[in-house]
Order: sequence, then structure tokens, then C-alpha cells
Amino acid sequence: MTDSDPIRVLLPAGAQYRLTRRAVLSAALGLGATAALAACSSGSGGSGSGGTLNIYTWADYDDPATLKTFTKKSGPKITVDSYGSNPEMIAKLSAAKGTTGYDICVPTHSAIPQMVKNKLLAPLDLSRIPNFANLDASVTDTKWDPGNKFSVCKNWGTSGYAYDTTKISRQLTSWADFWDVLQNEASGSVSLLEDQSEIAMAYFFANGKNPNTQKQSDIAAYRDFVLTKVAQHVTKFSSSLATQIANSEQMLVHAWNGDVRQGKLASKQPERYRWVYPSEGANLWQDNWAIVQGAPNPDAAYRFIDYVLQPAVSLQELQFIGYNTGVKGIKEKAVAAGVELPELVFIDDAIMTKLVYSEQTTMDQRIIDIYNELTAKAGA
Repeated sequence: MTDSDPIRVLLPAGAQYRLTRRAVLSAALGLGATAALAACSSGSGGSGSGGTLNIYTWADYDDPATLKTFTKKSGPKITVDSYGSNPEMIAKLSAAKGTTGYDICVPTHSAIPQMVKNKLLAPLDLSRIPNFANLDASVTDTKWDPGNKFSVCKNWGTSGYAYDTTKISRQLTSWADFWDVLQNEASGSVSLLEDQSEIAMAYFFANGKNPNTQKQSDIAAYRDFVLTKVAQHVTKFSSSLATQIANSEQMLVHAWNGDVRQGKLASKQPERYRWVYPSEGANLWQDNWAIVQGAPNPDAAYRFIDYVLQPAVSLQELQFIGYNTGVKGIKEKAVAAGVELPELVFIDDAIMTKLVYSEQTTMDQRIIDIYNELTAKAGA
């Protein structure tokens, strides 16, 4: 890594560099093919302005220009290593017991209590993040991290789906429609998210169940449905969503809102796919900056988190990833800046009332096991 190339991005073999929230990796729950950090983290030291800042995050989740500008202004070179799921990230940090060499990770809200319990995250000193004050109250002091003792909002969004209107003529509005068209017009051209809980929640919402249900009967019904009614129709399980939309690869794409926006912006036929906020409701997720326990360069980690919470930098990040950053007044700034497809970034109040934060429950392992059965039966 040279001074002229201050950022090193470590992606698994075969992974493509795309504008996605969660680019597909070799396995959803495995440790993946992440590269060793030793080559570029040696000498990443403590309190100086130099060294290396090692970030462990979802693929393509920050504007490269943001990273380069931070290095130019603050000193540390940046290594970005990526994972494809929260379980993968947690497994790697747990196995290393504070010796991964990572400084920052980006867990989804539901993973934070488990990570705190297992001492994977360092307690935060918010006095070292003065720009924390720029965050809206709706994304701070949350039930999964009261007082922001371990995490700071990076951005948030929801799930839904997009469908190819040149192949599917009827108008779809709900999760019930999603499961129906999956078994009919879209059969054999369906992509489901590479996310165990998202698939389960889509079923529970469609059937009027608590999306975080712990009832054995609900879980059994979900398993029966996806193994007998869904598996044979699914083409792939993927989080490389923008590519699918941009290239019109599938008729029906289970997706996150910002990724569909990126795909539409990259498409020669942006109107071809219609995005649906399902009428029954959907998952509400928040991804968060956190400092890894045992971080070799915590000073740089604090400076970086504080840097990206500046309104101007936050707007730059929003324009790149297409998700609300939670910074106060970001919608007004984005509209004034002419951000394209703002309806896929900013969720109106009527939809917000139907969104539910996913939670870790006693059924999580069952949901993971069912996902593994589903992918095996689908052969995708």
C-alpha cells in the first residue's frame, strides 16, 4: 500500500465491486475468504496520526472518496475488509478474541446485544465523537444500545422487493403478492436475500404474524412453506442486488431499498423495475459504527467516526450508498443537492408506522437452520 493508494479493499475471491449494501460472499454463515491483514496492518499503531485504520464492514458500503479524503486530512491509511452477514462477522471476531487487527466494525442493530455480551465491542467515549450531536434523536439512545455505550448510527433502511414490469404485468403491493408471484409468473427467475431473518420476516408479515415471533407453530409453518412452496422457484440467494436490477437479471428481487435505488441509477432502463414497500410492513434495520475490542488504532477509529458524522460528509455518503444516515436535516440537504430517486432513500411516515425492528430471539438458530435447508433444496 503506497502513499498514492491509501485505501486497500480486501474482498473475497470472485466478489465483484458493486454499489450494494451487502455484496454476496462465498458463504452466508462461514468465515468467508477474507484476506489476512498482516501485510498492511503491521505498524498500525496507537495514538499517532499515521498507521493503518482497519475497517471490517459490508462490501462497498462507503464512498472511496470519503476514505481517501479522511486519510489525506487525518493521516492513517485505510484497509477495508468485508463480510456478507452479521453471523460471519461475529464468528470471526469471536474466534480471534480481540486479535483480528480490526479497529472498526459495522454491526446491524440486532447483533449488538450479543456482541456486547460476548465482549466483542469496546465501550465508547462519546466525548471523543463531538459530531455525535449531529445525529437525530430517532437513531440514538436505542433499546439495543441505551446511551450509545457501544455503537453510533451509520445508516438505516428497510426491505421490500422490486419486480420487472416488462415481465410481470399485474401491480404488486404486498408480501402476499410477493409470495404469490414468486410461485407463478416469476418462477425460475427469483432472487431472495442472503439473509435468514429477512426471508422469515417476509413470510410472517404476509401471514399476519409477529415478525419476531417465538412461537414454535409459526416457525414450523414457515419451514413447511418455504421448503414446499418456495424452494423450487428460487434462482439464487444474493445480496448483490444493484447488479441484478441494473442488468435485469431476475424478474423478482427481494431487496433493500438503497440497493434497488443504486441498481435503477445504473440501469439503461431505470423504469423497468418497480420498487414495493409492502403494505403489511417490513423489517427496519440500522447499521452502526462500533470499535472492536482490542482495536490496535482506537484513536484513528474515533477520528474516523467523528469525521463521517459531519453533515457534508454524511451527505456524500448518502449520495453513494443511498441510505438515510440519521444526521439531522439530511433529507433537506439531499433534496437541495438534487439527490436522485429520493423516494428510495427517505421513507414517508405512513410506511414508517408499519416497519418493525428485527430482534434476536430464541428462534434465531431455527431460522438459520431453515435457511440452510431452503438453500440446499433450492440448489441455488
